[in-house]
Amino acid sequence: MGNSLALTLPEIILTLAALALLMVAAYAGDKSARLATWLALAAFVAAALVVPGVFDRGGVGFDGLFIADSFAAFAKILVYIAAAVSLIAAAGWFRRDGVYRAEYPVLILLSAVGMGMMVSAGDLLTLYVGLELLSLASYVLAAFQRKDTRSAEAGLKYFVLGALASGILLYGISLLYGFTGSTLFHEVSLAVGRDGLSIGELFGIVFVLAGIAFKVSAVPFHMWTPDVYEGAPTPVAAFFASAPKVAAVALLVRVVIEAMGPATDAWRQIIIFMALASTILGGVAAISQPNIKRLLAYSSINNIGFILIGLAAGTREGVASVLFYLAVYIAMTLGAFLCVQRMRDAEGRPVETIASLSGLSRTNPALAAAFAVFMFSLAGVPPLFGFWPKFLVFTAAVEANLTWLAAVGIATSVIGAFYYLMIVKTMYMDEPAPAYEKSPDRAEGILIALAALFVSPLGYFSIPLLDAATLNAAGALF
Repeated sequence: MGNSLALTLPEIILTLAALALLMVAAYAGDKSARLATWLALAAFVAAALVVPGVFDRGGVGFDGLFIADSFAAFAKILVYIAAAVSLIAAAGWFRRDGVYRAEYPVLILLSAVGMGMMVSAGDLLTLYVGLELLSLASYVLAAFQRKDTRSAEAGLKYFVLGALASGILLYGISLLYGFTGSTLFHEVSLAVGRDGLSIGELFGIVFVLAGIAFKVSAVPFHMWTPDVYEGAPTPVAAFFASAPKVAAVALLVRVVIEAMGPATDAWRQIIIFMALASTILGGVAAISQPNIKRLLAYSSINNIGFILIGLAAGTREGVASVLFYLAVYIAMTLGAFLCVQRMRDAEGRPVETIASLSGLSRTNPALAAAFAVFMFSLAGVPPLFGFWPKFLVFTAAVEANLTWLAAVGIATSVIGAFYYLMIVKTMYMDEPAPAYEKSPDRAEGILIALAALFVSPLGYFSIPLLDAATLNAAGALF
């Protein structure tokens, strides 16, 4: 029991921090929000420092329910970084509107606990508990500005559709348990490999993948994403687009590789369908969007499609390319949303229309340059760093004899590049719109600059480190 608890030390730290900050919020009120934010950030740093599997082999705890290996360690560190950045961004955003409340950091911490359980799940029930802990916190975060009609609507839509996806996932889990006799990943894998894939197990795999696909916003389970991203407060949308995506993709990878490894031919068809549908719809549907947050939502769907192309390979190199893509993706996405946070009119009200970006290069050259870097990188335009993860997932697909899938992915990336370049054209070639308010938040500006530097050509210097880390993490699953 002691060894098992030691493996869950990051989750224990975050849980205790959340409970302590909940008491602080209850007794000190919203005036403690700033202190709670800094304490939550300290908790993330402490949790990241003790993650098992970074400098050791980790281990398996609670009789296989919890796996702390290098794969989980890599995903957790990405999750903690994304959550911490989202928390810093939220503090400045909500303070300006006078609605920053002390329970916000508590919700972020609790969602991080759920995400940690997801990426370390070794059992279908651990998977479900972690996913639901993340989901319950996310529903509240989406509706955090309860006096804002759009935010309340986003929370309600997310809750209703999330409850449906949760039911689908639970039904799939029950089918797999019924036909394999276990909920542990390795025992499900042994049962499928020993007896072959039965119809019941196939349906179980389909329903489980459908439930997880909702969390990663893969088509055809993407319908909540544009509405929730548009209605939720901008820092919450930034959080949804980064940390939970990393956790959900990592969970999906672990499930298909560890629990469904012998049924690769079956799950690969599902992953390929979701990859193709996500890249095509994410590329085409974003073109007509007038709202920048909705456009970034479809961009998120599009990028998930590329990530799934790497997963479809089903190899160590394919999984490594997925992890590499996630590392670069969170920098690109968080940077883009941080730029959106700076879109406020002269009276300080948030502005979300793409038309308001017109001529930004003349009214705010620094913001326009950062936005352009993120757009070019999301489009995968070399020499920006966003090109490299796309190259890796396509290479992994080709090496797994899925050349046609890589070719379709390359073609759809050209479609997606259109709307990214459209934003750059709007900022640099159109007549200037009214200038945005100058943001007083220095932390936000520093984060934008760091993200822009990472996704610029300077990011290529990190390739040796990221390659070693991702291949080591992927190797834990094979």
